[in-house]
Amino acid sequence: MGKTKLRVGVIGCGTIGSQVARACQDRLKNKVELTAICDTDKDKAVNLVKALKKVPQILDLRDLIKRCDLVVEAASAKISGDILSECVRAGRDCMIMSVGGLVGREDLLAAAKEKGAKVYIPSGALCGVDGLKSASAGRVDSVSLTTRKPVKGLAGAPYLEKNKLDLSAIKDETVIFEGSAEEAIKGFPQNVNVSAVLSLAGLGAKKTCVRIVTSPQYTKNIHEVEIKGECGNIFTRTENVPSKANPKTSELAVLSAIATLDGITNSVRVGT
Repeated sequence: MGKTKLRVGVIGCGTIGSQVARACQDRLKNKVELTAICDTDKDKAVNLVKALKKVPQILDLRDLIKRCDLVVEAASAKISGDILSECVRAGRDCMIMSVGGLVGREDLLAAAKEKGAKVYIPSGALCGVDGLKSASAGRVDSVSLTTRKPVKGLAGAPYLEKNKLDLSAIKDETVIFEGSAEEAIKGFPQNVNVSAVLSLAGLGAKKTCVRIVTSPQYTKNIHEVEIKGECGNIFTRTENVPSKANPKTSELAVLSAIATLDGITNSVRVGT
């Protein structure tokens, strides 16, 4: 008798959600079953179904959660916390991609633990999370992130609109933000998801420092992480290629989601 496949539901049919759905029917087809998908934009869901080999059900949020073993949130930071809340209530495991939506709602993680629901948070578009997790077993003194993004990848960020910053006026390398991860997540909800991951793995959003730099010459999303503590100093630099489908998303973030899903179904895990 074959092993029962993990029933997966994907919420959000954008860049990451679509790639995860395809991976479920391709690379991970022997381990998982794409049971259902969901999106507030019904056209996106319908178009994704047309592009898939096997047709999953298009369900509303609560029905999807009821019918799946693992829910993959790939929607937005505006609703990721609410999705996790619904999963916890139903006792379902959940993978959160829009991690910024959990900052300020860390109580949901405690509730998941109490309920026995597992929450998976991929490392996303940067390296160094494993080092930070290891360092956090001891004393960590500081965690800082410098993010370098092409100008077009920052378009529409609330921070820019609030401060009336004109991206078209930027001609050279320019620091457009310096502050805490908490402030960065509010001002750039679609751009610095990695700062939320670092915050949850380390010192929290108030104590994690973020610097955002942009230039018309940049062609990659670059994340530099520096960690200082009793273990020593850790420095990582990740040069990401932006996703062709969405320049605000790094290709590595998409691959990280697929790798995390693969890891959930494996009995052997490598890394912290």
